[in-house]
Amino acid sequence: MIPFGIKDIIDILLVAVLLYYIYRTMKESGALNIFVGVFAFIVAWVIVDKLLDMKLLGTIMDRIIDSGIFILIIIFQDQIKRFLTELGSKRGWKSISKLWHGGQPKGSSKKWVMPIVYACMSLAKSKTGALIVIKQNISLDDYEHSGDIINAEVNNRLIENIFFKNSPLHDGAMIVDNGKIVAAGCILPVSHDTSLPKYLGLRHRSALGISQATDAIAVVVSEETGNISYAYRGQMHLKLSSTDLEHALSDLID
Repeated sequence: MIPFGIKDIIDILLVAVLLYYIYRTMKESGALNIFVGVFAFIVAWVIVDKLLDMKLLGTIMDRIIDSGIFILIIIFQDQIKRFLTELGSKRGWKSISKLWHGGQPKGSSKKWVMPIVYACMSLAKSKTGALIVIKQNISLDDYEHSGDIINAEVNNRLIENIFFKNSPLHDGAMIVDNGKIVAAGCILPVSHDTSLPKYLGLRHRSALGISQATDAIAVVVSEETGNISYAYRGQMHLKLSSTDLEHALSDLID
């Protein structure tokens, strides 16, 4: 009889948690189909090589597995970077701290959320398109440098002026970090997720793209309909009220 103890249970639970986290990261980044394909290939390799002991096919698959690790690193380099960044981020330590101290009040650190909400309301009313990216733990330096550096306190009038239709910065994204408008007119990665409704334009696809590549929150105001939406962790949330947006930002911002 094979010995099975507490250590083995912990081992299985840790592997299960790791697989779930990888699955979630791949799903959020739009690479789930690739992940499923890789996982299916590994299962097939185990069956062929270890269980059925098929020498020729097993040898071929062994060679693919040996060189495949480097290919996977290239394919999933963004996801690996995101995984390692989140692993070493302050989010986990914040959660432990909150549990230890009995929670922390949501206070002045999020006072700058309301100016963003007010600006989105005003922009939606006039059907002025906007894309506002709120930085979390993962760096957005590369995207910030693709636009014009501003470094100004968050202000609803300033946001409205930046996205005014005749403004030279209105077509790009604005990046906000801890209550400051860091940059505007920024270029973001575009998502090619086929599940996104076809009527949504480039702003929504860019919002989804940055939410798949990082842990940022991307708020979109549609130029066609005036609807407010936001993307977070590879999920698009459409047609929000101002109250919905306020609650979402207050809950999601670290």
